[in-house]
Amino acid sequence: MIRPLVALFVAVSAMPLSAETRTWKSADGKFTRVAEFVSRDADHVTIRDANGRQASVEISKLNLEDQKWLDEYHSLSAPSPQSEPDPRALFDTLKFNDSRETVLAKLKASKFAEMTMDETFIGRSGLNGVFRTRQKIGDLNASLYFDWTDGGKLQEINLQTDALPVESYQTAIAPSWKKSIELLSELYGKPMQKGPLPASNSINSGSFSPSHLWNLDGGSVLLGTAREGPRYQLVVRFTQKKIQPIALP
Repeated sequence: MIRPLVALFVAVSAMPLSAETRTWKSADGKFTRVAEFVSRDADHVTIRDANGRQASVEISKLNLEDQKWLDEYHSLSAPSPQSEPDPRALFDTLKFNDSRETVLAKLKASKFAEMTMDETFIGRSGLNGVFRTRQKIGDLNASLYFDWTDGGKLQEINLQTDALPVESYQTAIAPSWKKSIELLSELYGKPMQKGPLPASNSINSGSFSPSHLWNLDGGSVLLGTAREGPRYQLVVRFTQKKIQPIALP
C-alpha cells in the first residue's frame, strides 16, 4: 500500500520555524514584515521576527491574503472531522494516473503546497516548479515536478529542494538527506537499498544519484541527490516503475 507522501510533511510540520514563517502585509501596503506566527485571538495575531521580537497586529488591518491564511490554518472555530486519507495518494490527494487538470485542481486546493507564480503563467511553463511544499525538507524548500505518460496521466512526482553550491553540500543538503531517511523509513519501513550520501564529485551534471530505495505496492520511492552544473539539490522521487536494487559503488 502506498501511504500518502503528505505524511512526510505532517511529520516535518512539528519542527519549529518551518511553514509558520511568512511575509505579513498590511491592507494599505505600508507594513511588511517577515515573521513567524505565534498565536491569535479574535482580533489580533502575534508574530515574531528572526531577532525574537514579538508584535501584536490587528487582523482587520492585514491584507486579505493574510486574513485568509489565518482563517484557513489557525481558525478559532473547531476543526471539522477529517476523512481517512486515500491509501493510493502520493502527495496530499495526488495519485498516479491523475490527469493534468486533476493535478492542478488538487494542488490549488492543497493545504500542503502553495503556488509560487501567477496562474496565467502555467500554460507557458506547465506545472513543473509552480508549486512548492509549505513545509521544508529538513531546512530546505522543496518544489514539485511531474512526469506524464503519453496520454497525459501522472506517472512520477519529484520533490526537488532549492539548488545550492557545492559549499553547501555537507552543511545543508547532507542534514536534510539524513532527516529524509528517517521520515521515509517511518512511512515505508526499512529501505530495500541504502547507501551513503553520494559524493558531490561523483555526480555528473544533469544526473540524479539515488542512495536509498523503497519498493511499494504500485511504485517505488528513491532518495538521492542531483546536480545541474555547479549546483546540487536533494531529490525524493515517486515513480510508478518498480525499481530493482542495484549494486552501489
